[in-house]
Amino acid sequence: MATFVDRAVLHVAAGDGGNGCASVRREKFKPLGGPDGADGGDGGDVILVVRAHVASLLDYHYHPHQKATSGKQGRGSMNTGAKGTDLEVPVPNGTVVYDTEGNQLADLIGDGATFVVAKGGKGGLGNASLASIKRKAPGFALLGEPGEVRDVVLELKTVADVALVGFPSAGKSSLIAALSAARPKIADYPFTTLVPNLGVVEAGGTTFTVADVPGLIPGASQGKGLGLEFLRHVERCAVLVHVLDCATLEPDRDPISDLDVLERELSLYKDDVARLTERPRLVVLNKVDVPEGRELADLVRPELEARGLQVFEISAVSHEGLQPLTYAMADVVRKDREERPLEQATRIVLRPKAVDDMGFTIEQDGEGYVVRGSKPERWITQTDFSNEEAVGYLADRLARLGVEKALAEAGAVPGVEVTIGEVSFDWQPTELEQFSSGMRGVDSRLEDRTRARADERRLQKDLRRAERMGLDKDALQAELERTARRPEAAE
Repeated sequence: MATFVDRAVLHVAAGDGGNGCASVRREKFKPLGGPDGADGGDGGDVILVVRAHVASLLDYHYHPHQKATSGKQGRGSMNTGAKGTDLEVPVPNGTVVYDTEGNQLADLIGDGATFVVAKGGKGGLGNASLASIKRKAPGFALLGEPGEVRDVVLELKTVADVALVGFPSAGKSSLIAALSAARPKIADYPFTTLVPNLGVVEAGGTTFTVADVPGLIPGASQGKGLGLEFLRHVERCAVLVHVLDCATLEPDRDPISDLDVLERELSLYKDDVARLTERPRLVVLNKVDVPEGRELADLVRPELEARGLQVFEISAVSHEGLQPLTYAMADVVRKDREERPLEQATRIVLRPKAVDDMGFTIEQDGEGYVVRGSKPERWITQTDFSNEEAVGYLADRLARLGVEKALAEAGAVPGVEVTIGEVSFDWQPTELEQFSSGMRGVDSRLEDRTRARADERRLQKDLRRAERMGLDKDALQAELERTARRPEAAE
């Protein structure tokens, strides 16, 4: 059973916005006191929050679906709908957020850091908010916007100052246990460490954290062993400490060859981004409490120092040589903090729109056209298509945005099919100055079209009645066909 998870796919859904209300105030002796329909409440957001008590992404391995609550519908008498409750998703310090295409969205560092991963839908406007000089008492309201739904990938990159890197059974877990209060699992077989372990160390007035990373083996950069899976946990470290086993029983291994393998694997791990080979490095020759280990350490130390490396002979069991090592690590960490005095903060990736972005694009699809853009598609979801005044209001918004003009420039002619979002319709050019307020829920620009559809429905009803009564229906059928051919009957 998994106890540590450092990568999880999260399916998040923000709350939907509540619908606006279309209402007219009615008082004694004032049958039409003006619109008083209130706005709907906004949907709740899904927010990632760094919490100190969260150590891994295990919860989201088993519960990947997270959803916020929706806003309530607006009501009459200017009663605004309640806002949906935001959903806070606690994540560990050092969580990086990616979209499904691998683009980084946020890097969350520090307790309390937040990132809105899914934005709640805006509540629909009530008719009181839609009232204007032309529309003094709108007979419609806007529907609430749907909340954002997306999949994101969470990756945990441990926030530590020092990383212990080495082969399996090199003594990394024993070393972090000797340096700090951490109590990792220690055994005499490879790959005892299956998860990164963190310990806090204090030396020379400097307090820093040490991470014990699962052992590396040749080919780790290509996915062998556990090293590649956990190398991301050393990306933030200020110094790398190579823990070399001087008492290994494997005949084809020695500290020099082990160091060369570790350096090669670190250089192959997306070096253009992490640049692990540019970090300060210390070399630890471990297990000198074993006579053969001390002899080997004395033999290889001159060669390692000739490479410009700072070498320490230690024993994690007897604690020999630990004090100089801790002071050396503290010195490197202190220098790194002085060079970077400002604590690395949460990084949110913003991708601004181009200055010439009109907010929509028009593409020809066969004989029709497709309009794409956040505003037109959002307006489509806000529109109640059973209300003709709401449809007319949508036409006005599209005309003001420039969609009508862009369609004409693209070659669209009246009657051509236009698709916006999930709605397709036969396009009829709209002129803003044609609007005139009339009956609530009706747009005068659609009046002829509405009358034609009403006549068609009436004739169909009469036709069915004539069939039931056995009457002559040829005249009614002919009139129905003439009505259907009228241009204003088109949708």
